[in-house]
Amino acid sequence: MLGEYRIEGRRASEIAASVERGVGSGSLEPGQPLPPMRELAITLGVNPNTVAAAYRTLRERGVIETDGRRGSRVRPRPATTARGSLRVEVPAGVRDVSKGNPDPGLLPPLGEALAEVARRYAELPGLYGEAPVDEEFGGLARAAFDADGVPAGPVGVASGSLDAIERVLVARLRPGDAVAVEDPGWGSLLDLVPALGLRPVPVALDDEGPLPEGVERAIREDGARAVILTDRAQNPTGACITEARARLLRRVLAAHSSVLLVEDDHGQGIVAQPLHPLAGVTDHWVLVRSVAKAYGPDLRIAAFTGDAETVDRVLGRQGLGPGWVSKLLQRAVVHLWSTGAVDPAAVARAYDKRRDGLVRALARRGVEAYGCSGMNVWVPVPDETGTLSRLLAAGWAAAPGARFRTETGPAVRLTVSCLSAADVESLAGAVARAVAPAPPRSYG
Repeated sequence: MLGEYRIEGRRASEIAASVERGVGSGSLEPGQPLPPMRELAITLGVNPNTVAAAYRTLRERGVIETDGRRGSRVRPRPATTARGSLRVEVPAGVRDVSKGNPDPGLLPPLGEALAEVARRYAELPGLYGEAPVDEEFGGLARAAFDADGVPAGPVGVASGSLDAIERVLVARLRPGDAVAVEDPGWGSLLDLVPALGLRPVPVALDDEGPLPEGVERAIREDGARAVILTDRAQNPTGACITEARARLLRRVLAAHSSVLLVEDDHGQGIVAQPLHPLAGVTDHWVLVRSVAKAYGPDLRIAAFTGDAETVDRVLGRQGLGPGWVSKLLQRAVVHLWSTGAVDPAAVARAYDKRRDGLVRALARRGVEAYGCSGMNVWVPVPDETGTLSRLLAAGWAAAPGARFRTETGPAVRLTVSCLSAADVESLAGAVARAVAPAPPRSYG
């Protein structure tokens, strides 16, 4: 049925990832049937419910489809980015809190920065053969890393966090390697890992960040050769690594110093909580900071630092592809940083007020919700599809939790960026009704 391709795994997440790798590599072709669940369970030596959960995950991500007695098969046109395709179509008149965008009103105007860059470019245009990192950009980025206690290391520039993380993984790992990732976690990253031929290993987290025992298990039992963690404003839960949790995580990582550590600090500039970096505990590490949330997603700039060997590998490979990230964009960010175009404390207060307000409003209505930093709130629900449908009917579009989770139960993500105080109460009421709808009336 599958030719020479063998589906592998002992857990539902591993089986689903194995199928996704086969689809991504072309070993499993569009329309190709998959083994019946009981047959695959016997082959893998697992419970049929485990295979059923894996197939359910693959259906939710748009990788396979099931048609009654005909069984399951790879979708005729599988989504290139399965999780990204899981979105709610927003009808006219419905408020959209699903996209994860920053509040445009909190982003700085770019006119002055771009005009200054254009003026400087007229005097000294960028040409081939120059260093890939603008000197001022690199100096300011390194100073900010130093201020937050990030160990010394060279600075690189990438076109956003995901671009930087991809380059780091390609530079240090080989197809088939296991990578520990947060669950729930950033949907784009959860797509990227299997797309690179790597095997994702989910690690649970709470408000203080990834659970140390989960990281330990991923490394020791699942053979993870890399760990990817979010320092602050974790997407989708808003988790933030505390000082106490950082100490525990450092202890775990120090015992496995050969593991690659990748930290994503995309929340810089929009959170009030201090950074507690783990960098430097392992032999090879990288910490990435994007300007997207604080200065605008379309700037496509992320600064990163790390051990000299890893950064050198990334910059060397980058030089064989795009060459460098536009110096025009780097210098525009330099202008924004130098002129104080964004007040991080004020931005953090704005997001904190909306996010904390929504979490409190949901708590008053008996709804469990998470979000201690950043711009998102994560709400576990008993029925994801039903909750999303009821929210749409009430005038709100939320993000499906399936875009962000592997083994975590159903949930929805709410972005608070553009909510007013009145909106917070209205949304909380709608969520409470959608999570626990009124029982149907009985007649007779």
